[in-house]
Amino acid sequence: MEEKEFALDLAAIDRDQQISRPATGICRSTPPSITVMFNPAMARPVHHYPAAVPPPFHHHAAGAMLPPPPPFHHAAGALPPPPPPPFGVPVRTVWSHNLDAELGVLRRFAWRARYAAVNVQYPGVVVHGAAAGQQQDPAAPAADERYAVIKANVDALKPLQVGLAIGTDDGRVLAWEFNLSGFDAAADPHAARSVEYLAGRGMDLDAHRLHGVPAARLASELHHCGLLRRPGLSWVAYAGAYHVAYLLKVVTGGKPLPADVAGFLGVAQRFLGGGDVYDVACMAGDCPNIPVGLERVAAMLGLAPPLVSPRLAGAGSVLALQAFVALKFGVFGGDVNRYRGLLRGLQVT
Repeated sequence: MEEKEFALDLAAIDRDQQISRPATGICRSTPPSITVMFNPAMARPVHHYPAAVPPPFHHHAAGAMLPPPPPFHHAAGALPPPPPPPFGVPVRTVWSHNLDAELGVLRRFAWRARYAAVNVQYPGVVVHGAAAGQQQDPAAPAADERYAVIKANVDALKPLQVGLAIGTDDGRVLAWEFNLSGFDAAADPHAARSVEYLAGRGMDLDAHRLHGVPAARLASELHHCGLLRRPGLSWVAYAGAYHVAYLLKVVTGGKPLPADVAGFLGVAQRFLGGGDVYDVACMAGDCPNIPVGLERVAAMLGLAPPLVSPRLAGAGSVLALQAFVALKFGVFGGDVNRYRGLLRGLQVT
């Protein structure tokens, strides 16, 4: 099916969501007891009923019903989660052949979400500093200069892979790795070293070109599954400026990013939980004993590596989500409002 068939009509999506979204803005009913386990023989996640072990980051007693918090409120007195489980979260790899099945799973799980973490793999950085289309102004705020570089790169390049991890209030996590089509290394701009690095970690760009998912199809599903424009849903990334920028490029149908930082933050506020966005790198940066780098942060926090993933976008989204929850409750006592809307690489260096 041609990608143009999935062109986004944002006005129509607005109308649909006004009709279909529950009045509460988020489903708080207790889901079935599901713990995602891993069967090496099948190389697929297996769902066991009932859960044999407590789910990671379980915040309240089984069966307890808690009233939904006000939008964007993070209670300081929330109970800390138990230690993470000894097994990693499986990552569901998505190509064109299994797209419909995985989108069905995403739709059924998305309305239970309390957290969503994103990680995007992209073909490097090709524009640097003053080459971003404007002369550097010594009086210009640093965030504006950094944003000019981000915009120039995101507008020029195509995302390769989107990792999405969704977590519920009672600790259940599902994760997907959407392998996108549309990039051709022979024709599209990219940084050669970055592409080589991704190939070394297991990314097969020929398979992406032949069997990948159209970005417009993914965008359409994200608009209709209930994750976007949802009060009470927190979005998470690690060193998130580029990850959030590419996510916004995807969900706006590939349109250029806004002209300035204020416009960019406005679009993020529109689509991502009213701006309820958190960067694990900013949070970890205030912890003197935590190292730099998502995998090092995860190792310091005792998080098990995700399963069925070559340490790319899917794995990055899982580790960002689990690290956020561990830091939020284990270090900051449940109150992370000071980090709301701050992105490493944009407002924070």
